[in-house]
Amino acid sequence: ARTQAVVHDLTAKVENAVRDYGDWNSSYDYMAAPSKAFEEESFSTLAMVNLDVNGMAYVGNDGRIVIARYIEKEADVPAMREKLTQAIQKLDVKQALKNNSSAGFYLKLGDTLAAVGVAQVRRSDGSGDPRGYVLMARAINSTQFGNLLQLKANLDLTAGSNEVTIVPSRSNTKIGVPIPGPDGRAIATAAYSVPRELSGLGLQMLIIAVIGSSLVLAVALYVLRRLIARLVLKPLNRVERHMGLVRQSGNLSLLTDHHKHDEIGSLVSSFNSMLAQLKDLREQLESQSFALGRSESAVAVMHNVRNALNPISTVLSQGANRESGIDRNILDRALSELAKEDVPAVRRQKLVAFVAAAQQAAEDEREDRKSQMAIGREALHHVLEIIGTQQAAAHERPPLDACNITDIVAQNATIARYSGDVSIAFTFPGKPHWVMASRVILSQVVGNLFSNAAEAIAATGRTSGSISVSITDKSDRVEIAIRDDGEGFDPAQAPTLFQRGFSTRAHKSGGLGLHWCANSMLAMEGSLELRSDGKGNGARAILTLGTAEMMTASKAKAA
Repeated sequence: ARTQAVVHDLTAKVENAVRDYGDWNSSYDYMAAPSKAFEEESFSTLAMVNLDVNGMAYVGNDGRIVIARYIEKEADVPAMREKLTQAIQKLDVKQALKNNSSAGFYLKLGDTLAAVGVAQVRRSDGSGDPRGYVLMARAINSTQFGNLLQLKANLDLTAGSNEVTIVPSRSNTKIGVPIPGPDGRAIATAAYSVPRELSGLGLQMLIIAVIGSSLVLAVALYVLRRLIARLVLKPLNRVERHMGLVRQSGNLSLLTDHHKHDEIGSLVSSFNSMLAQLKDLREQLESQSFALGRSESAVAVMHNVRNALNPISTVLSQGANRESGIDRNILDRALSELAKEDVPAVRRQKLVAFVAAAQQAAEDEREDRKSQMAIGREALHHVLEIIGTQQAAAHERPPLDACNITDIVAQNATIARYSGDVSIAFTFPGKPHWVMASRVILSQVVGNLFSNAAEAIAATGRTSGSISVSITDKSDRVEIAIRDDGEGFDPAQAPTLFQRGFSTRAHKSGGLGLHWCANSMLAMEGSLELRSDGKGNGARAILTLGTAEMMTASKAKAA
């Protein structure tokens, strides 16, 4: 980096000097009308010595050299002047400037390397169309370059690599830094070497230390290996072989071996005690698992059936308690009066309108009852699906299929509206979202969560509430958030909500809903989380499921 800075600074100094001559009214006037007075004053040996340059030239826009001069030790050198003019004629000044007013680079003048600066000739304020270029060159040799680097350096004028080259050896490191020409490619290389005496001494010490440490470590490891093999590995190998026999045969037989009063002997005793306990526990588990599984399955089904039957009960209760909108006696009197021929025309029109309104009211009531019966029939169909699914796969991991969670939410929202006396407003997205789950089980989970949310709203004492559902796609997962404005719960109580038998309702027993929902979500490779900001602030149920492949493919196709 320091060498590159020196290379850049040399051209930068020459460029700064030539820029003063380029943006100068006298230079601008000289290029329009060359004069002897300007050449004697500004092109003199003293001026070039003060600028610390060896060569100067004014070049027209057409490449014509107006004047050129080259000096060494305050004396003209015609041979070097000729090489300077030849280099200028080969130089594409416009390309070297790269749309700038000035530039600095290196040129080879025969076997001499020169730092060159070139600038457009303009007025002092930078205005006016450029009338040509002014060029300055400063010769650089290896001694000068080495003094700047404070190292012994050599300038190789053969074109080399455009990148810095580093060649390390045992005694030194050879470094070559490219020196760029007008097109940015290297025209020479600054080469120097850095001794590695300290590195060599350090390497020798490191080798000695590594060899000595390796010998000591090898002896220690050999002794340690013999001790470990005798005192640890052989006894543990016997324990491992016995565990393999137990795993293959399933027979929980005890390990009979010479008892030692050490850690391995204690391990054998603990292992035998564990085998004895496992044998007893396996027998107890086998006797209890069938009864427990049958009981838990039955209770789970009844809990889900109860939630699904609530809308049917509500629909039937509303239908039974509804009064007819038209009194039948009044309607009969109106019909009998219409049958009379002496009824005035105005009275007859009113009676006809009344009968028509009564008929329309009866028709509306019949359509409403039909709609409620359809909801009840759908809920009953849901009950039959729950029972049928439970019978088909009581203890099996449910098969996962692509399900549209938006449709499942919409279906359960329609049913949940009739699950109690509270008026509930539902909001949920209409865009399809596909997840991998069992449709029936996921519908039961969503139904249970809606039922819990409705109970939480009713527990506040209000007659109305709201439940909102948001669905978010997160990489290969889909997150469903169900929010209610019910009574909420203490955040510290969240870990206990999924425990079997726990319920936040004092008038209810069982506590199966959330426990079953959490287990069902795990069985479908998902998760269920409950959150709340505290009592009176509502609650949020967060369902997470895997994204269906068809959904991912659809997104990729859309993109």
